[in-house]
Amino acid sequence: MSTEIRANTMLPARREQITLHTADGLELIGELALPESGQPRATLICLHPLPTHGGMMDSHIYRKAAFRLPALADIAVLRFNTRGTASEAGRSQGSFDNGDSERFDVAAALEYAEFHDLPNVWLVGWSFGTDLTLVHGLDPLVEGAVLISPPLRWSTEDHLRAWGESGKTVHALIPEFDDYLRPQEARERFALIPQAKVTGFDDTKHLWVGKAEAALDAIVETIAPDVATPLPRTWDGPSETRQVTIVNS
Repeated sequence: MSTEIRANTMLPARREQITLHTADGLELIGELALPESGQPRATLICLHPLPTHGGMMDSHIYRKAAFRLPALADIAVLRFNTRGTASEAGRSQGSFDNGDSERFDVAAALEYAEFHDLPNVWLVGWSFGTDLTLVHGLDPLVEGAVLISPPLRWSTEDHLRAWGESGKTVHALIPEFDDYLRPQEARERFALIPQAKVTGFDDTKHLWVGKAEAALDAIVETIAPDVATPLPRTWDGPSETRQVTIVNS
């Protein structure tokens, strides 16, 4: 019997609560969700929106990625709370630092992925997380980046040029009605990354309410192009309904 995949549907995976250790001595709360069997074809490291405005590892696109992508696309999903950020899983040590000391948080996630031999590592940033990606995420381990609603608030032209020179894949997902950066301006600003793909999403706003499926499809198309999209909207196996408590940092 097929089950409709809804916002709180959690599909099978191997899930583990993890702790990331930063170079400046902090412990960060996280979770790794792996396919139920076999090796993942790719790994997402999720960098969440601004914690001072409600961003955390449970921000809805990332929660749905962790609930669905291990089963639907054989993709591993690593999500965590940056310093000082809280979610149902707990609060990471430290305090918000406007994207500066968060460089240690990004490095800790990459170090975890490398140490645990997670394959084909991609950064997926959303809003504030896109600035962390562009400013701190250009690492040899990283295959490329998916940028959801990038405001380009802290990212400079030099950061964009560096990604351009790297040749790494960059795919920017730009809502039609974004609060900070809309498709036409995004195409102009991302021209500094010649290989960047900028995709506009009609009738979509910065927070992607009601549009998570479109974001997940675009992520999978980028990092695992051999997986058929759109992803299934139903599931013919065991599943759970998982209600997550939203915690403010």
